[in-house]
Amino acid sequence: MTIEMERQAARGAPTSIDGVGIRFGSYQAVDGISLDIAAGEFLCLLGPSGCGKSTLLSALAGFIPATSGTITVDGAPVDGPSPDRGMVFQNSDALFDWLTVRQNVAFGPRVRGLSRKEQASLADEYIGLVGLRKFADRLPAQLSGGMRQRVQIARVLANKPPIVLMDEPFGALDAQTRHVMQAEMDRIWRESGCTVVFVTHDIDEAVILADRIAVMTAGPAASIKSVYRVDLPRPRDETSPEAIALHQKLRRDIRQEVRTAMRQQGFDQDPESGEEKG
Repeated sequence: MTIEMERQAARGAPTSIDGVGIRFGSYQAVDGISLDIAAGEFLCLLGPSGCGKSTLLSALAGFIPATSGTITVDGAPVDGPSPDRGMVFQNSDALFDWLTVRQNVAFGPRVRGLSRKEQASLADEYIGLVGLRKFADRLPAQLSGGMRQRVQIARVLANKPPIVLMDEPFGALDAQTRHVMQAEMDRIWRESGCTVVFVTHDIDEAVILADRIAVMTAGPAASIKSVYRVDLPRPRDETSPEAIALHQKLRRDIRQEVRTAMRQQGFDQDPESGEEKG
């Protein structure tokens, strides 16, 4: 069976976001967001800074409640955090500095009460999947930033969650490491078969990784501006005419929302040219 066939038979969970609004006191962060995410799909949430991408992801994780609407994963309502929804954060601070790579990855299976043999087997499987077998007995402080992010991903996947939520996981990495990690994430996702919701403000990253890209409007009361299906072969060629055309559409949408955000802040300037509008 090919990787693509395996992914089509994905163990990932379908996810539904139906009319979701999130309010903090008098501030409406997002409003009326509806998205259906297929099992095994890789969805990118793309938008300008401060548009509510991470807020929506936190609601999917169950960290904050939706003020209105509903979120379901595999038909079950999201009413709090769950091992069925693994979260990968932007930095690696969530790792336990005093535990080795192997111990970090085995932590979830241990908490779930699996036997030592099962813990070791899962740790070995996912450490291998992220390409860190030679570093399994090192501490996080002995690893590069990109390697620590791989440990984070392995630790989440070791719990075998149907859905993985990723909040700009490569945002703190240098450009070259980020490019490598994007390629690795594409491979890891295809091999794992999980559903992924991935927050980014990087257009290139979204084009490289996503099955679909949902562009959010500028906040407050952010909603979905547009959704694009990415029908490009993997691994993606960013220089192909199709990829360039999609990039231009996304750039146009984001530019419109950045302009909106700047006007709301009282700064009427073209973000591309740097020229103020009189």
